[in-house]
Amino acid sequence: MTTHITEEWERRCAALWDGFDDHEPAEFRARMEALVGEAPEGHPVALFELASAHDATDLGERAVPLYREALAGGLGGERRRQAVVQLASTLRALGDPEACADLLLAERDAASDHLDDAVTAFLALAYVDLGREREAAALAIGALARHLPSYGVSVARYAGALTDPEASAT
Repeated sequence: MTTHITEEWERRCAALWDGFDDHEPAEFRARMEALVGEAPEGHPVALFELASAHDATDLGERAVPLYREALAGGLGGERRRQAVVQLASTLRALGDPEACADLLLAERDAASDHLDDAVTAFLALAYVDLGREREAAALAIGALARHLPSYGVSVARYAGALTDPEASAT
C-alpha cells in the first residue's frame, strides 16, 4: 500500500473541487469521502480535503477535528496554512472567536505568503466578534493599504493610528 498521495489522486481531487457547484452538499461529501477512502489511512492531505468538504457544505463541527488531525499529522505546504485559516474561521463561526484569534495571531508570526491578507481578514472578523472593532478596522485598512495604487502610505499610517494615537503624530 502506498503511503503518499499520487498526482492522479490530486488531479481528481482538484476536479471534484472545480465541480463543487454541480453537486448537492451530501453528494459532494460522499464523493470526497470515496476519494479520501482511496488515500492512505490518516493521510494529512486526505484529512484536510475531507475537512474542507465538510466545512464547505456547512458541517463545520465535523470539519474541526479533521483539520486538527491533518495539522497534527504533519500537513505541509500551502495546505497547512489553508487548514489553519479554515480551522480558525470555522471555530469563529461555531462561536469561539478567541480560539480563532489565537490561531491566526500565531499564524501571522509563523509564516508569510500570498495568504497573509486572508489571515488578516479572518483575524479582523474575530476581533469584531470579540468587541475589538477598532483593532479589526486597523487590520483591515492596513491590509488594504498595501494594495492601493495611491495613498497607501497615508492609509497605512491612519490604520496604525486607529489603535495607536501616537502613530498619527509621525
